[in-house]
Amino acid sequence: MPNLRSMSRLMLGLFIYGLALAMVIKAEIGVPPWDVFAQGISKTFGTTYGQASIVVSVIVLIAWIPLKVKPGIGSVLNAICIGLFADLWMPYVPHFDGYLANLAMFVLGMATVAFATGLYITANLGSGPRDGLMLGTQRVLKWPFWAVRTMYEGTVLTIGWIMGGQVREGTLIFAICIGYLMQASLKFFKFQK
Repeated sequence: MPNLRSMSRLMLGLFIYGLALAMVIKAEIGVPPWDVFAQGISKTFGTTYGQASIVVSVIVLIAWIPLKVKPGIGSVLNAICIGLFADLWMPYVPHFDGYLANLAMFVLGMATVAFATGLYITANLGSGPRDGLMLGTQRVLKWPFWAVRTMYEGTVLTIGWIMGGQVREGTLIFAICIGYLMQASLKFFKFQK
């Protein structure tokens, strides 16, 4: 059973992640690949972004079964809460008329995604749905991790874009910068593998 400190850290990280995602989406200059997929589902089926994000996460968790990846409580809460928190924050995050203001909000949102990820990962209560999928696939296929990640993210990006998800310069900025920002966040929170 997880202790109160770990659960608090996890939930605070997920809550902040929801805010960060709302900022990235409201900036309207592109979103990360998995969020392009969720946006496409949202537009196609008329759901909120958060509801579509939960659907994607549940599908990904189901895909863990043949890969023999075991979810932790953090994996399940991640799948449900990030979408709920993104929907909760969405009405409170502004959309600016000026491009530079939206770009600044996007960059701040991206940095906040990295911070929140470091916070919830260091709770050590299970990996996020997408991380578990990629790690499980990498273990089964024996491919390099970058190849597995590229395969999945390229696929969901393409499908999401076809369904109406937003692919713009922010998608590229996120793809280039998030790895470095997450590494800095994990170092800040002193994550030990």
